[in-house]
Amino acid sequence: MNVRKYIYPIGIIIISIGFYYFDTYYENDNSSTIIGEGNEESNSSFFYLPTSTTGRVVTHNYYSLSYSEKHEQAEWVAYELKKQHLSKNEFERPYFEIDKKVGSVSADWRNYKKSGYDRGHLCPAGDRRFTRQAFDETFLTSNVTPQNHDFNSGIWNSLEQKVRYWAKKYDGLYVVTGGVLSDDLSGIGYEHVSVPKYFYKVLLDNSSDTPKMIAFLLPHKDSNESLKEFVVPTDHIEKLTGIDFFPELDDKIEESLEASVSVKKWKF
Repeated sequence: MNVRKYIYPIGIIIISIGFYYFDTYYENDNSSTIIGEGNEESNSSFFYLPTSTTGRVVTHNYYSLSYSEKHEQAEWVAYELKKQHLSKNEFERPYFEIDKKVGSVSADWRNYKKSGYDRGHLCPAGDRRFTRQAFDETFLTSNVTPQNHDFNSGIWNSLEQKVRYWAKKYDGLYVVTGGVLSDDLSGIGYEHVSVPKYFYKVLLDNSSDTPKMIAFLLPHKDSNESLKEFVVPTDHIEKLTGIDFFPELDDKIEESLEASVSVKKWKF
């Protein structure tokens, strides 16, 4: 019996199994940190990661996300935005690419073709202009969601600009953003990427001894109303999504901040 002819196929099987378990471990093991500028771990960012309802948390160099395979997009994207991150660098927009760190691989960008929807960034490219790498990383399809163009370029863009204004003023915010994902959503493309009916942003400023929090819940349509009209308690969005946004905060502080709808501490 020629044993050698079996060694090669057996070796291929063993290597394939090894890669599978490495990928699974890598995805799960990298679920608790956000990497800061210059690829150095931010000692504070990981502390503020939300909970995941999917168990699929992926860490990139400049943001983290929790991916929903059912909806083919992130249920949240989280990152720290500091004054030093704000830059006017102009980079050429790259092509969108699938996110290979998502175990099941994120939705193909072709789902959006002729759908009538923009590939709306969750972590905006405008928040990551400080390096080419950071900018390009926002063009992974795990970081986009179907957005009506008027909404994306209108009130949603206004909110993104307001977040940058606050990041500059308060020198550092923790930002969590996403669409409200539910079972009754329509989908686009051959992978049925869900189209959220609402989008949210939750911001935490922990730069002083008196932290503050503000949350926005926007219907998926453009509006001429003031952003103040869309401020809601953070715990309202938590009930809609099942996500605990800042679980590592002291419970008393968290409860107080998440119940508040006050805008007095935020300069509009």
